Amino acid sequence: MVTRQFGHRARLALSPAEVLKTDDQAHAARTMWNLLHAWWQMMPKEKRTLANADAAIRQARKDIDFLAALPAQAAQAVLKTYFRAWKNCWDGRANAPDFKSRLRSVMSVDVPQGRDLNISRVHRRWGMANIPKIGRVRFRWTKHLPVGKHAGDGNRITGARLVKDALGWHLAFRVQTLGTRPEPHTGPEVGIDVGINVPLALSDGKTYEHDEWLTAKEKTRLLHLEQRAAQRKRHRRPGERTSRRLRRTYDRIAELRAKAKRRALDWQHKTTTTIARAYSTIVVEALTITNMVKSARGTTETPGKNVAQKSGLNRSINQEAWGRTVTLLTYKTAQHGGTLHKVPAPGTSQRCSACGLTTPGSRESQAVFVCKSPDCGWSGNADHNAARNVLHLYRMGLALIPAAGRAVVRRAKRVKPATAR
Repeated sequence: MVTRQFGHRARLALSPAEVLKTDDQAHAARTMWNLLHAWWQMMPKEKRTLANADAAIRQARKDIDFLAALPAQAAQAVLKTYFRAWKNCWDGRANAPDFKSRLRSVMSVDVPQGRDLNISRVHRRWGMANIPKIGRVRFRWTKHLPVGKHAGDGNRITGARLVKDALGWHLAFRVQTLGTRPEPHTGPEVGIDVGINVPLALSDGKTYEHDEWLTAKEKTRLLHLEQRAAQRKRHRRPGERTSRRLRRTYDRIAELRAKAKRRALDWQHKTTTTIARAYSTIVVEALTITNMVKSARGTTETPGKNVAQKSGLNRSINQEAWGRTVTLLTYKTAQHGGTLHKVPAPGTSQRCSACGLTTPGSRESQAVFVCKSPDCGWSGNADHNAARNVLHLYRMGLALIPAAGRAVVRRAKRVKPATAR
């Protein structure tokens, strides 16, 4: 038996009064974080202890009235999160914590104890939960949760977090389940090539594509809102505060973009689940996406070329979210008994998967690959050709492994590079 931990986000159905109470708690939690950071900077190093910080936030809750809107356990969660942020910084996993801005930080409130939620299912599509200092609220039931008779020592909800985005408030559950270890997957191996026109191309000839995330009507609405926001921003005087009309326009733009992002995430989850169930070994390219989406603007002395085209390409790469696809495949293949491997990316799109040679001009277009080698002449889909090369690199032993803090290429023993396949 193995213990599995995962998160599930459910949409809340709050009344206007409950939304105001939840907003007050989120603002109080952000203020508590900023007060802790100010206290940390002011105190000497020998007095920056958890006990002293706990005494400081208790005193702050007595002195500042609106901090009382935050439940005591949520305030303790802010304290633990702040100290954990410093530990991550000292271990080299993250940057040093800083003050949280009112407009740029995510509004959230932690519910540390899962037993305080008292979750129950009241309808096929709706559930109820207790939120401290807010009351009984409804949430959308879209996934099985271990509550009631299904809950136990190994299957339970350990806590939750209230999170607000452009579409409203959501309740993110922290779920712990106990299950059997998956048997080794007996399916075939597959290589995957990611792209923009064809999001996912597999080495066995399959492709996974998607439509636009927004409908034509929604795109027209988004363009109209962006033009309205630009016009109102142009007529705003320097130093003048943003008007309520402009803020409402920004909120509607954010709502449409969040809707598109949610549809993209839903497609990625469904597609990666299908792939993880069908294949035992999945091989992908080790892409450095942060370098691929760098701007081509350049400097004043040496300005870049084709800046607008590169900017559009960067937006397309970010919209496809290749890194998130690999992340989803990593844990889903492990759940189904499979494995995921990464291979070097250079040359997979230009090399012929039949003869293994890289001949200039072989990739005639985005979708057509014709080997220019006089001894080969193989032709086929360019994306499937790249996926076959990705799989062949894994079979040859060219896998990226961590060594001395960096990724290196190592060929397995007793395996020689083939000139023909």
